[in-house]
Amino acid sequence: MESVVDFEKLVRNKYRMLIRAVESRGGDKEDVALIRKAYKVAADAHKDVRRKSGEPYITHPLDVALIVTRDIGLGPQSIAAALLHDVVEDSEYTKEQLNHLFGPSIAYMVEGLTKIQGIFDHQSPSLQAENFRKILLSISDDVRVILIKMADRLHNMRTLDGMPYHKQLKIASETLYIFAPLAHRMGLYHIKSEFEDLGLKYTEPEVYVELAEKLELAEEDDALYLERFSQSIESLLENEGLTFNVKRRNKGVFSIRRKMLNQNISFEEVYDKYAIRIIINSGPKREKSDIWSVYSVITSVFRPNPRRLRDWITGPKANGYESLHTTVMGPEGHWIEIQIRSSRMDEEAEKGYAAHWRYKEDNSGNTALDEWVTNIREAIKNQSESAVEFVDQFKLQLFNEEIFAFTPQGKMLTLPKHATALDFAFEIHTDIGMSTLGAKVNGKLVPLSYTVLSGDQVQVLTSDNQRPQPDWLNWVVTPKAKGSIRNFLREEQRMAQERGKRMLSRMLIKAKSELNQSSTQKMLNFYSLKNPKELFERFGSGQLVSVHFREFVEEESGGFYRNLRKRFKPKNTALKAPKDQSSRIVFGPDQVILEHQLATCCHPIQGDAIFGFIDGDGIKVHQTNCRHAVNLQGRFAEKVIVANWAIGEQPGFNALLRFSGMDRPGLILQVTSLVSTGLNINIRSLHIDSGEGIFSGTISVHVNDRSQLIDVANKLKAVKGIDRVEREFSKNS
Repeated sequence: MESVVDFEKLVRNKYRMLIRAVESRGGDKEDVALIRKAYKVAADAHKDVRRKSGEPYITHPLDVALIVTRDIGLGPQSIAAALLHDVVEDSEYTKEQLNHLFGPSIAYMVEGLTKIQGIFDHQSPSLQAENFRKILLSISDDVRVILIKMADRLHNMRTLDGMPYHKQLKIASETLYIFAPLAHRMGLYHIKSEFEDLGLKYTEPEVYVELAEKLELAEEDDALYLERFSQSIESLLENEGLTFNVKRRNKGVFSIRRKMLNQNISFEEVYDKYAIRIIINSGPKREKSDIWSVYSVITSVFRPNPRRLRDWITGPKANGYESLHTTVMGPEGHWIEIQIRSSRMDEEAEKGYAAHWRYKEDNSGNTALDEWVTNIREAIKNQSESAVEFVDQFKLQLFNEEIFAFTPQGKMLTLPKHATALDFAFEIHTDIGMSTLGAKVNGKLVPLSYTVLSGDQVQVLTSDNQRPQPDWLNWVVTPKAKGSIRNFLREEQRMAQERGKRMLSRMLIKAKSELNQSSTQKMLNFYSLKNPKELFERFGSGQLVSVHFREFVEEESGGFYRNLRKRFKPKNTALKAPKDQSSRIVFGPDQVILEHQLATCCHPIQGDAIFGFIDGDGIKVHQTNCRHAVNLQGRFAEKVIVANWAIGEQPGFNALLRFSGMDRPGLILQVTSLVSTGLNINIRSLHIDSGEGIFSGTISVHVNDRSQLIDVANKLKAVKGIDRVEREFSKNS
């Protein structure tokens, strides 16, 4: 156990590392003095406070400040704010005091960080979605606030081991749902990758450990090969007289897992687990030509894969990322990805938008960042009423692949993949989008719902008489377009309600009555409508007219209340678990038995790690590695309930295994004999497809628990000819 003296040494070392990092980036005496002052205030605010690990709490703001300095590359004001980020929340210091001590800029950042922390500390409906919206609001005010918050979250993820499992799951899911997409969009790729890997570590620990171990072994096996390949590349470039550095980059565990799932391949079949990065030392005028020279030299010796060329030099990504990626066939038949960029491009790729700040934090002239912040403001301004829907749409723009299309004048616009011609119109300008009549793509008329492809030239046709229609919402994917259309339709709805209210008031006066609560309720009952706004809108939009009003008056005069339609109570649609299942799972810290249903998307069985999710139909129980788990836990943490299998319950489950390999005579007989006779397990169904010497099949078995299913899978893997066995889940959700 560490002593107090050891902790003091730990804090002292971290502080010295921070000061050295500031000085190494050109910090002058004033900058260092500012950091020292902020540290003293933070140390005073957090004195005698400990983290769960037992370390003094001041180690946390010190580590956050180090991430802000070294990994993100922000300046002294941001570093000071990182040191002070928990001071207002956790001590008696106020914003006014910080303003007096450090000035308005740092005080403002600390206040913004305190507000963001407050968002995550309190539960509310649609919690994660609302959190995301509020974070975006903070970005639109000062991007540095969210950059520091990402550093704070990264350190929390690095030290998550001391937290209870349910908190690990919530924080990790939230990180994958909110922070990884933001890091991606802001160009912080190394931080995004670490968020994803740590998120996988805590949401699917078994998968993470298995892949991490495989990657480590693969690195050991391939290290010598990669070293030889790197040396051959270096020799080629040295002969050309170029000045450069060569680095190796390993693909993250999360990225490998995603590729395995998306392409339905094994770990061994992921061929781009590594990349060679070539960083050339060229000035702005020569960097592009030098990059293509490097590409030419390499591909003259190693055969490139034409389908794997990614040119982000000619057309950078929307977040400013510039690099040329190609995949070449190396010696011994191995595909290897090569990334070529200049030192400037590498700096900006590592630091993202933060690289645009000079050390003195002069954030002027960053056009790409300014445009993105403007887009965020527009998206928030035009957001839908549903925070969840807003976030889903915004994440599309954050995380999706991008396409590049051109106006007739040759201006290039960046859009998310699957964007339509109507999205393109709104991207040019909101007013153009609102009056879009049609579109021509590459000279041919196309519907507004046409999906734009990279390289398309799009001409937007407009009319002063055109107005957005409700169907347009089905034809757009970008938050800007969806928000603008919704705002227009909402305003149209409001105006229709006002017109309808005036019409009804006039017609009721003619019928010797008046518009009041009583007459409004009678009309709602007569027309079977839910509320006055719906009633007014129906009349204001022309769906209900004077003829319908006369019918109401006639019914009313003939004894309206005697002819009211009967109302029915809503049906109780709560899901009920069968009696033989309800005792197998207990919920919450008190382990109570509640009605539930096993989710059909992942079919949890005894022994699987599980959680409960409360939706409109009751409680559904999912595996923690279910394909919907991160989405549910990340978006709706307040609806997640801790669930565990009751001890001693062994009723049995049906489970489906998929297996494949090289076909041979007698294989089916050996499989059935092994499972039914050798393991004494009941086979519910067996299906095999074979052809051209290979086969794939499924076997449904009745097992007691997860360990028995794993035993079946392992025994099948040992059968000669079978090379893959994996659990199969239903595609229905």
